[in-house]
Amino acid sequence: QLQLVESGGGLVQPGGSLRLSCATSGFTLEHYAIGWFRQAPGKEREGVSCSTSSGGTTYYADSVKGRFTISRDYARNTVYLQMNSLKPEDTAIYYCAAEVLGRTCQAADYAYWGQGTQVTVSS
Repeated sequence: QLQLVESGGGLVQPGGSLRLSCATSGFTLEHYAIGWFRQAPGKEREGVSCSTSSGGTTYYADSVKGRFTISRDYARNTVYLQMNSLKPEDTAIYYCAAEVLGRTCQAADYAYWGQGTQVTVSS
């Protein structure tokens, strides 16, 4: 059974860093696109960063370019989102999602989702 489990969220001050983890199981990570999405209260879910299958192409939302980095650890079947220079507007629930041979960073294109982890950036 395909599973995605996020961890690493929490409360951090502006300018701080967090690393989110998405532990995957039940499928071959190389064959799946993995995306990080976020949803703030009253807002639509948006793509933050996505990595196509085999990690061939990465995508970053303009709002996080230069601050966030997505990476894969195939030995641990885990995908990370390193978040630096965090801002209050980064506050949201962060989800990881998977799609077989996926090529986009659109939430509607991802079939499998984790439960989410809360990130709060506040002083």
